[in-house]
Amino acid sequence: MIRVFTLLALGVSALAATPLELRLPTANHHLLVGEPEKFYMYVERTFEGETRKCWEAGGFGFVRSPVRINGQVVYTHFHEGIDIAPVERDSVGNPLDEVASIADGTVVHTSPVAGRSNYGKYVVVEHRWEDSSVYSLYAHLAEITCKPGDVVKVGGALGRMGFTGVGLNRTRAHLHLELTLLMSARYEEWDRLQGGGTNYHGIYNGMNLEGAEVSRFFVEQQKNPELQFSQFVLATPTQFKVLVPARPGKPDFLTRYPWLLQGSADGAVSWEISFSGTGLPVAITASQRQVALPLVSQITPAPVPQRYLTRGLVTGEGDKAALTAAGKKLVALMMDDFPVVPAPAEAGKKKTKPGA
Repeated sequence: MIRVFTLLALGVSALAATPLELRLPTANHHLLVGEPEKFYMYVERTFEGETRKCWEAGGFGFVRSPVRINGQVVYTHFHEGIDIAPVERDSVGNPLDEVASIADGTVVHTSPVAGRSNYGKYVVVEHRWEDSSVYSLYAHLAEITCKPGDVVKVGGALGRMGFTGVGLNRTRAHLHLELTLLMSARYEEWDRLQGGGTNYHGIYNGMNLEGAEVSRFFVEQQKNPELQFSQFVLATPTQFKVLVPARPGKPDFLTRYPWLLQGSADGAVSWEISFSGTGLPVAITASQRQVALPLVSQITPAPVPQRYLTRGLVTGEGDKAALTAAGKKLVALMMDDFPVVPAPAEAGKKKTKPGA
């Protein structure tokens, strides 16, 4: 019922918003005609003695590395984007598919050196939707044909599909696509605090981009062209909630995505953040509850350990839960709750998050 009221409350602003013009980034449109097995690039998998090419593993979410727990099959590896299979190859099997922007936007980052990221060669485009910035990421490219600062229209050329990055080959060439929120404008400071090496990607490092379920957004937006991204995110089911102490002023993340605020921000003693199981913030509410440190305030009960349902952000079983070290880091990044760390004089190579 809460979600219904949320969408009704958004009705006026959503109707006033300009309908989004979206298109898939390649010529592969099988997703939108009910043929997902032709859309996603497969992952070969052996489970309980059976080996098969699983197209489902090219989708978003917990789709890889199955284990059986208490008689239930649980997928333990989170895939933050979708892997789109090529529709055209040359005589030796190289993909020929052109990659284009999914919507109007501005190119904000290109990574032309494949070895600097698990994503290989990749591009990030900023889209200004409802006075907030949403980012699409296009990875494993063979070639980049745009540069930062380029203004692109929907369908505007960005590059060509390839198989650059970690763990890929010509056979499994694909485009990895993400649709994300920017966690922190101070990411580079947070990254230095973690003790990593050189961050070649600034704030557009994959660790700072939290993905939404892009394939489902495309499908639902095709059914309802009036659907806004804010509505889609706010309707995403909540897996857990975290209370964090409020500091003076509104959090920068909330200023960046004001539509996440539910109710008034006045007099907040703490902020209660609702997260999906994949770690995407899906709502923020002002709370009068006093907390000294981030605290899990609600969890959706489950018959398997919560770490498998929250990509390791939460530990516990049943309705008992606590943030893991990874969960605390994510909340700190989102809320800019970390000290300033000066840039080192020299550092080694730094890669973006795995699993792209």
